[in-house]
Amino acid sequence: MKATQVLPPKINALEELFQVRKPIIGVIHLQALPGAPRYQGQPMRDIYAAAVADARTLSAGGIDGIIIENASDMPFRRPENIGPETVAALTAACLEVRGAVDTPIGITCVANGVVPALAVAKAVGARWVRANQWVNAYVANEGFLNGPAPEAMRYRSAIGATDVRIFADVHVKFGAHAITADRSIPEQATDAEWFDADVLIATGTRTGSPTEPREVQEVKSGTTLPVIVGSGLNPDQVPSLFEVADGAIIGQWLKRDGVWWNPVDPARVERLVAAVSRLRSGG
Repeated sequence: MKATQVLPPKINALEELFQVRKPIIGVIHLQALPGAPRYQGQPMRDIYAAAVADARTLSAGGIDGIIIENASDMPFRRPENIGPETVAALTAACLEVRGAVDTPIGITCVANGVVPALAVAKAVGARWVRANQWVNAYVANEGFLNGPAPEAMRYRSAIGATDVRIFADVHVKFGAHAITADRSIPEQATDAEWFDADVLIATGTRTGSPTEPREVQEVKSGTTLPVIVGSGLNPDQVPSLFEVADGAIIGQWLKRDGVWWNPVDPARVERLVAAVSRLRSGG
């Protein structure tokens, strides 16, 4: 049963941002940035050039949006420990991408650095940020994490970034859900909407792992917000997942050989966009 509307209705953020039905958002997984253990001192221009190359491939292939993520900064720091070197490099990378393509961009700053992501978004003109954990709390790889919504929403207001939308995961991947195990997925979706998210994300258990249509439907049953797939989409799954989902973020499958740290593969982008185009046209 659909959640009862308990808040003033919002505009549909997906329609506002992308102006297309069932938008597809491609991921740029940045190479390791300064301060991260895997950064080996390579010139920053090379890191930015790789990001720009991926952005151009995604944009030329018809992807509707691009989200930029410091995905190679493992092991990820807790949100309160994300340093200025990460924010500076992520900002510079986003500016390079913005200068190369017209496709709308968003930001993920891991692990769950929603406040830093909002700062970057304001600086570069990004349209949304992804919060891997928005409400409640769970045990992540980085330890016990609280949802940042109260602080993040006040920070967003303070820096004049209320036009930056919040894409929030529900039933977070890469973590244990023992703390919220007594709360259903629909209840957690309602919590995320109550704490003012704009788009909810149903995701798998790890990067690239499939998201089941049942999980998408469970999230949708607890919210009036758009719900998108956050992991594991490929062309064969488009019909089943897009029967219930309002769009998708896709990263790993679009990379050469399906490996997330490889460059974006233009042939894979073409295959995915073709599958989505057939669905949009009723095929």
